[in-house]
Amino acid sequence: MPSFDIVSKTDFQEIDNALQNVIREIATRYDFKGSHCTIERKEQEITINADDELKLKQMHELLQGHLARRKIESGILDYKDPEKAAGQSVRQKVAIREGIDKELAKRIVKDLKGSNLKVQVAIQGDELRVSGKKRDDLQAAIQFVKGLPIEQPLQYENFRD
Repeated sequence: MPSFDIVSKTDFQEIDNALQNVIREIATRYDFKGSHCTIERKEQEITINADDELKLKQMHELLQGHLARRKIESGILDYKDPEKAAGQSVRQKVAIREGIDKELAKRIVKDLKGSNLKVQVAIQGDELRVSGKKRDDLQAAIQFVKGLPIEQPLQYENFRD
């Protein structure tokens, strides 16, 4: 029976490379001269420290630009609320999404079942397995899921006949 998997994977090596490029650019830019702005990653969380809100916003733009150059969608970033640190400085945590969480998986399953496509969907941990009798049904299911308003980037792999 033909099937494929819907997954959400993140290449952490590419994220590290993008962060190194951001750090290098902060060190050379004139508007960051003399500031104490840092960005670092631990596990699945990026911490951004900036002198003020304006520099924090500029660091967001730098991060998203360097991720885009590395072909990583900015939808994997989940920005938390900025926190006040010492003085006027600001700290913000950014979670990196990987895998499909339960709520999103249930929503995709519900939408696929409501679309009247002849496919079966099974939740397997943090990925979804979609199977059907015809290859055309699976390709229609991929197009349907691509059309859903989902922020998180999804990949479609293990397409088997």
